[in-house]
Amino acid sequence: MNPHHVVRVLFLSMGNAARSIMAEYLLRRLGHGCFETFSAGVTPRGMVHPLALKVLRERFRLEPEGARSKSWEELREERFDLVITLCDKANEAWAVWPGQPRAAYWDEPDPVAFEGSEAARERLFIQVGRELSQRLDLLCALPVEKLLHLPPGDARAAVPL
Repeated sequence: MNPHHVVRVLFLSMGNAARSIMAEYLLRRLGHGCFETFSAGVTPRGMVHPLALKVLRERFRLEPEGARSKSWEELREERFDLVITLCDKANEAWAVWPGQPRAAYWDEPDPVAFEGSEAARERLFIQVGRELSQRLDLLCALPVEKLLHLPPGDARAAVPL
């Protein structure tokens, strides 16, 4: 296996408004060029939540330039090495992706759906960002050749990374 292979990763959620966008941009930075990242939603909200953008900018010092909420249908012809679903509903809706990528399921709370004060909502966005960052740090620590030798499969049966 080529150790310089860039791993193509798709983060899939329902709305593609927060979790999957945050994961996409966090892995771009944390992966140091070893990952090409994408995100999409099963039923996209049509806009990235302003608090997701704020947390990426202020807490993680990232500029999410070009971030937009998009449908997984836009990416159906793409080939990915790894598809990570970020919620139960996306995991249930997800069928085996073309090309048989490896699959993982990370159940993250949806900060967009949280009903609370603005301060409480922002805290949840920060918490989700931190949890994603921790998981992505672990993903980045895996040797690429080992990651690419995991069996392909359905995220519903995947072992969480």
